[in-house]
Amino acid sequence: MNAAIEALRPALREVVASLALEVSGTQLDALLAYLALLQRWNATYNLTAVREPAQMLTQHLSDCLAVITPLHRTLGGGPSRVLDVGSGGGLPGVVVAILNPALAVTCVDAVGKKAAFVQQVAGELQLRNLRAEHRRVEQLRAEPFDLVTSRAFASLADFVQLTSAHLGPRGVWMAMKGKVPTDELAQLLTSINVFHVEQITVPGLDAERCVVWMRPKR
Repeated sequence: MNAAIEALRPALREVVASLALEVSGTQLDALLAYLALLQRWNATYNLTAVREPAQMLTQHLSDCLAVITPLHRTLGGGPSRVLDVGSGGGLPGVVVAILNPALAVTCVDAVGKKAAFVQQVAGELQLRNLRAEHRRVEQLRAEPFDLVTSRAFASLADFVQLTSAHLGPRGVWMAMKGKVPTDELAQLLTSINVFHVEQITVPGLDAERCVVWMRPKR
């Protein structure tokens, strides 16, 4: 691990503490190793527009760590299947997999180099609960998922429409957004139950963030 990434360890510890997350030393190492891989691959494959490690920590890692507690609250403690749609460089899927060994996480992306990167992360960090799929989500063939999530993937209506076939009988959608997407919420079909729009605080980030929780009306 390079010095610039290792220097971020105290800042990452502060983020974890401010979010009241229980993170082991091994998981902290894995988060930093993931950040190092993201920075290294990004130089060649343009996985993210964010280039500086400190900004990656705040805008990517912290942003995804902020949804871990809401995710735990919704899924409970049992084993579950999670689908991260349009995962890009593995956000939030890789972070979710690192902190939740009991969750089986699949990251799907239509761009081959991004899926290859996530598969490389899974191998190098020995994350047996993480896999990557290079395909459009509507072409994915998989067992149903308990949680389908996205981060800056599409409008709520498109996200729900493209992934509804992958949602299990009791499954929920978790859409990570910036400001509350009032217009997108208004465009959802009446068959979708938006059961919570949750404001979240990302340590070190001076910007609005929310999570939109949805399920089909039953």
